[in-house]
Amino acid sequence: MTTTRPQGAATRPDVPSEIWVLVVSAFLIAIGFGLVSPVLPAYARSFDVGVAAASTVVSAFAFFRLVFAPAGGALVSKFSERPVYLTGLLVVAASSLATAFAQSYTELLIYRGLGGVGSTMFTVSAMALLVRLAPPTIRGRVTSYYASSFLVGGMVGPVLGGLLAGFGLRVPFVVYAAMLVLAASAVAYGLRGARLRAAPDRSTHPPMTVREALGHRTYLACLASAFANGWCNFGVRVAVLPQLAIAVRNEPWVAGVVLAVAAAATAATLQVAGRLTDSVGRKPLVIVGLGITAVGLGVIGLADSLWLLLVLSVVSGVGAGLVNPGQQAAVADVIGNERSGGTVLSTFQMSQDAGAILGPILVGLVVDAAGYGWGFSTVAIISALAVLPWLAAPETLHREPEDT
Repeated sequence: MTTTRPQGAATRPDVPSEIWVLVVSAFLIAIGFGLVSPVLPAYARSFDVGVAAASTVVSAFAFFRLVFAPAGGALVSKFSERPVYLTGLLVVAASSLATAFAQSYTELLIYRGLGGVGSTMFTVSAMALLVRLAPPTIRGRVTSYYASSFLVGGMVGPVLGGLLAGFGLRVPFVVYAAMLVLAASAVAYGLRGARLRAAPDRSTHPPMTVREALGHRTYLACLASAFANGWCNFGVRVAVLPQLAIAVRNEPWVAGVVLAVAAAATAATLQVAGRLTDSVGRKPLVIVGLGITAVGLGVIGLADSLWLLLVLSVVSGVGAGLVNPGQQAAVADVIGNERSGGTVLSTFQMSQDAGAILGPILVGLVVDAAGYGWGFSTVAIISALAVLPWLAAPETLHREPEDT
């Protein structure tokens, strides 16, 4: 008796080896980033500043990413992905080491912000590789693998960061720098001799411009969800949620556990979301994910116990896990495999960074003035607004960008 496999299953392309190298590197980067996430707000507060000022340190990193994003796309186009990726990692490593030895809040703000320059370099490089190397039929799966590596590292990092904080708030930043150097070494070795430039026949296809991409309603929707994702998951969750956790239970390990639980929920969701993105579609995953995020983070400011805080962190993590694969695959669909789109990708990244900048600052101000409940309610509003353009956006699964 023979078993008939679904059409396309037997010919499903393999994940390119270059992507696996990026996945391993992302895991190492995420562990290091996770080390400093739970301690960064407390480290900033040690310089006698308030919640808003402490949150601004997180936003400074995103601000420099935002400002440098256009240049990052241009550097990738001129020098190719590998050298830009490696340089970016080393810049962030140097920034982290300098942050560990900051002597004032101003120095901390500057050193942490400069790390955003390097972050943009390796982020845009990685995104360009993922878009170009991932076959269209497995874009969701590739995105979920890459995102999962970040999230698994994000589960390990905060717990270790909370433990390392017992040896001093500066220690995690030194270890973070070491992890970045290790990641750079992995990429330098794993991508040595790899052919990373575009194929010769791609030169006949002009790069997609931002103006052209803005003509696609799906790309406009991606910009909206990227802003909301940056506001909620890369801004408020990283900068303000650890401070809420400590306010609920004043112990240093709590912030790390809360971030780790949310990351674990996201990582688990990604395993399903990546495949659903390639079968059900990009659009429904993003819409549902934004709705769940609105519920999870929107009411978490009302939590008055550690257990409730953990439950709502899980809910918010599920929402983030649904949003990411869908919106990133949709951007890749708009660009397509036959064209480069460095500026289109960097603009998408800029939208996310803009949310990550504004979210912690504005929510921090609301928290200082009215409390955590009102502060986190902004997350529900931003997420709900981001759903609106997706309702009018066409589905891009199995569709060439010219047909959208």
